[in-house]
Amino acid sequence: MPPNPKTRRWRRRELLSLPPLGAAAAMVRWAGWAGLAGVGGLAALSTLGGCNAAAPGTPLRIGAHPWPGYELLYLARHHHLLDPRRARLIELPSASASLRALAAQVLEGACLTLDEVITARERGLPLVIVAVLDVSHGADVVLGRRPMAALDQLRGHRIGVEPGAVGAVMLDAFLRRAGLQLRDIQRVDLTIDQHARAFRQRQVEALVTYEPVRSQLLQSGAVPLFSSADIPGRIVDTLALRADVLDDPARLEAARHLVLAHFLALRRWREDPTNVSTVLAPRLQLPATEVPGAFALLDLPDIPANLRLMGGGERGLPGQARELVQLMLQAGLLAQAPPLDGMVRHDLLPRELL
Repeated sequence: MPPNPKTRRWRRRELLSLPPLGAAAAMVRWAGWAGLAGVGGLAALSTLGGCNAAAPGTPLRIGAHPWPGYELLYLARHHHLLDPRRARLIELPSASASLRALAAQVLEGACLTLDEVITARERGLPLVIVAVLDVSHGADVVLGRRPMAALDQLRGHRIGVEPGAVGAVMLDAFLRRAGLQLRDIQRVDLTIDQHARAFRQRQVEALVTYEPVRSQLLQSGAVPLFSSADIPGRIVDTLALRADVLDDPARLEAARHLVLAHFLALRRWREDPTNVSTVLAPRLQLPATEVPGAFALLDLPDIPANLRLMGGGERGLPGQARELVQLMLQAGLLAQAPPLDGMVRHDLLPRELL
């Protein structure tokens, strides 16, 4: 059963890590992620088996950590739209847990943000995006203590932000809107589990954060100053697979089935959100009436929108990735620019649903 939302931390963007497990220990010590993701991650990874690469004919193993934008895959499983002989969902506590399992070849794919895919590619793990699952449209925010006539009133003040590219994107866009530069404020790095406490204890004057901390602090009187709705299309969640998986014809067909299952579930959500909410409520540990609110700040792109997003041009995903790489380099989140050729494949999108 998923953890209670009052205590859970949706570590969608945390670059935490897992200690090595079993036979995959040598590969799980993947350079660049340090720390501990928790006992839950150890238990989840241990269920994947003692070997690394899956045997031929076994289902794709897809990692996902708790986040509303990834729930449609679980909805597909619930309604038997996802054949367990072709693809199996593995719930993990964080994106880093998925990344380590991918590096250890105990996962074939995972739900990850665009910046996480870029980070993986920079570290030698060639992930390929096969679908865009959601685009943040207000779920990521900058919160303050009071309304401000001018955002530059934060000059010289402390702004809390989670280390990582999404935090960097939000902070950079907010400072541009405020007419400030990074040197004009005091940046305070905070992991997501520190956000609410730091804000309530006045350790920071403003905070770059996301759900569920966003809702918790708004209920406590925080004021939204800026959100991802102000930078539409910049924060993207994707379904990414290891490149070698797509080289195998049988696994490629399983991947097509996985992508199809997501869009069939999206159609079901749009046609019958009331009944779908009753299915998702136990997983999200929310009353069914509140489930739509968990999705309200996300855009869930359909197939035509995916085709536009995954196309070329500066407004498409490849162009956004290039911009994001530059921001990540400037923020010290990348040592070097990774290869982006072949990072996006839209040929797995189910055009039969158009």
